[in-house]
Amino acid sequence: MQPQEHAVGRVERIWIYPVRSLAGRELTDAEVSPGGLAGDRAWTVTGEDGSVIRPKEAPAMRDVAPSGDPTADAGRLAAVLGRPVRLQPTSGARPDVAPVHLVSRQAVERAAAGELPEGCSAEDPRANLLLTLDGDERAWVGRDLRVGEVLLRVTRTPKHCLGVYADVVAPGAVRTGDPVLLV
Repeated sequence: MQPQEHAVGRVERIWIYPVRSLAGRELTDAEVSPGGLAGDRAWTVTGEDGSVIRPKEAPAMRDVAPSGDPTADAGRLAAVLGRPVRLQPTSGARPDVAPVHLVSRQAVERAAAGELPEGCSAEDPRANLLLTLDGDERAWVGRDLRVGEVLLRVTRTPKHCLGVYADVVAPGAVRTGDPVLLV
């Protein structure tokens, strides 16, 4: 017997973060592969010695919006940070995050009212999909969701952020306005 799907919300906004730790770009649609949304966190900021530069040591980098041109973005970052940097293709597994990060408008509102994990921002939860929901996404851990053409398996809640993390079970496209179906 096929599991029954039921609507629990819709996709309000779609975001990718082409360069890890920089500002994001809003999209109206995105292709989702087993590794996540196309173009998401594809580049990592490094120093001249190859060490990863993170917002903890360079908070101003979060305000830099990537243009999509790694050379130009590295130049802008160098000017903001006051030191030479490079953008390197992100490689390897990232055990601290899952391929897709989902957060509900309701979670953002709870955070703005004071229910906020340490180290997280209510203004910028850095999620890929902002959802308008009936309910609380944290209750979905261990469940599957169909979002547009994509089937996701919700794996856990992030340690220092809002929402939930999900693995991609079946890739496809997702668009603003797509229904979110709990399987």
